[in-house]
Amino acid sequence: MTITLKHLRTTAAAALLSFAPVAAFAEDWKFAIEEIPGSIMDAYAQEFKSRIETATNGDVTVTVYPMGTLGTPTETVEQAADGVINFTNVSIGNLGTIVPESQVFLLPYLLPSDAAVISDILSSSETIYGPLNEDFRTRGLEIMTMYSEGPQVWTTNREIRTPEDFENFKMRVMVSPILVETYNNMGASPTPLPFGEVFGALQLGAIDGQVNPIPTIEEMKFYEVTSHLIWAGEQELVTTVVAGSDWFETLSPERQELVRTTMSDMTGFIDGVVTDFNQERLDIIQEAKPDVSLVVLTEEERDVFRARSADTAAAYVETAGARGQELLDALNAELAGN
Repeated sequence: MTITLKHLRTTAAAALLSFAPVAAFAEDWKFAIEEIPGSIMDAYAQEFKSRIETATNGDVTVTVYPMGTLGTPTETVEQAADGVINFTNVSIGNLGTIVPESQVFLLPYLLPSDAAVISDILSSSETIYGPLNEDFRTRGLEIMTMYSEGPQVWTTNREIRTPEDFENFKMRVMVSPILVETYNNMGASPTPLPFGEVFGALQLGAIDGQVNPIPTIEEMKFYEVTSHLIWAGEQELVTTVVAGSDWFETLSPERQELVRTTMSDMTGFIDGVVTDFNQERLDIIQEAKPDVSLVVLTEEERDVFRARSADTAAAYVETAGARGQELLDALNAELAGN
């Protein structure tokens, strides 16, 4: 038998989890997140833990494993599919190699600016919980819920209001053909770079900007080495809670309903956490750097970038195939009705 690196990592994670304390006679659900304790994902997982343990009178316990405990985000998704853990919460970008169809949420200006509409689509879309979930199931996964951690924000070394302002501008992006195409179309020079190198590259001028939500910008101190924070409205940081589909199907109908109802009821909770978290981190940035420039593009300015990035959909369809086009068309139809 050939032993692969993935097999070794999964085996190691299973060995680690086998030593996790489990209350007598209680079923323990293992929930991995890609963020640190005290983060938005941690708030979600801890609330889920509290509600499930209360609802089952302790017959079910939930153990939360924060960033890095069980491996990379992609590895925790693989572990959920393999039944090693029960749930994991990861950002959409970390699902690309496993469920390419999910990358539709990396497309610029797919989602509207209205936070309430975004929340409604991500929590109850017929496309997400129907056809897209079928694509997840073929990979051994079940979509439990989706939510946004807030808008992506550009941190830049100069004001950007038009595609022309992006001339000779090196924008750091994740290694994703969709994101590379996005910023090419917007007029910038997309520069894929490992996350850990971004601060130094900004400091040395090797790149001119990067894109992340406000909590990440504050945590990584990117504002210290850039002068502007720009809300262009092009993207949200969409995250997904998935379970292993084989494991989920072993649960009784009552337990399945408990999980789904609990996560549905938590939509308002996590929306409030995200709003507060983003505002608190922005306050910290402004207190630390009072002269940082905050720029919110107008709808007219966003329309120009929206038009320039329309062709990016082709990069997604190239990645996800004809199925990707079907999903994109279905989501656009849903969004047009909101």
